[in-house]
Amino acid sequence: MIFAIADTHLSFGKHKPMDIFPGWDNHAQRLEQNWRRVVGEGDTVVLPGDISWAMTLDAALPDFQFLHSLPGTKIILKGNHDYWFTTRKKIEDFWAAHGLTSLVLLHNNAVLVEGIAICGSRGWFFDSDEPTDAKVLAREAGRLRTSIQAGKKLSDDICVFLHYPPVTQDRVCEEIDQVLQDEAVPCCYYGHMHGAAIRWAFRGTRNGICYDLVSADALKFTPKLVCMPEAEEEITEAPPKRNWWRRLLKRG
Repeated sequence: MIFAIADTHLSFGKHKPMDIFPGWDNHAQRLEQNWRRVVGEGDTVVLPGDISWAMTLDAALPDFQFLHSLPGTKIILKGNHDYWFTTRKKIEDFWAAHGLTSLVLLHNNAVLVEGIAICGSRGWFFDSDEPTDAKVLAREAGRLRTSIQAGKKLSDDICVFLHYPPVTQDRVCEEIDQVLQDEAVPCCYYGHMHGAAIRWAFRGTRNGICYDLVSADALKFTPKLVCMPEAEEEITEAPPKRNWWRRLLKRG
């Protein structure tokens, strides 16, 4: 089986308490208990970003070791707080050197799991007029397309994972949305949204794509079973834009 959970925000190697946020008390312990309850050794868990608060690979090692100790294969993507993230080669070499054989990196590639091609990228915050943000977003859209096209060489069944939401209840990231539609992606899971922002997450089908939020606190720190979508009633348009939405996403 395939599961997903984003935003684990681990800090075993760095003092970064999460219990200052409502609902995050003992979150690592709760995550471990729930993970062991639902995930088996033969399963796979996709973690779409914000894995660790560490600033370097060495500092992130205790967090990687924690994840490695849990059942199943873990497919890891980059999030906006993953400052330890360097290059694919450096990360994979680091994991190999420390025997972290259950960790798999998803970055400009795709991973075949149970006949499904797991694809994705970080994505980016899209409600901004800054030129630098536009450049990053264009790059992330390109990485997503590269990943999906790599996935299509592995399987006809594609499932996409992003850190940033590609759509919310009142906004759409046009650049990412265009890639998802061009490539006829059937489903997309994302993270990044926490606390009060969770209620604005889009969960449902839009333009033939099924979306769902898998941030850790939204899931009560329990990995969610990933399912290929069936036909659902579609919402074809997002509601009008609201200026306050940018502030909610910035807090993720």
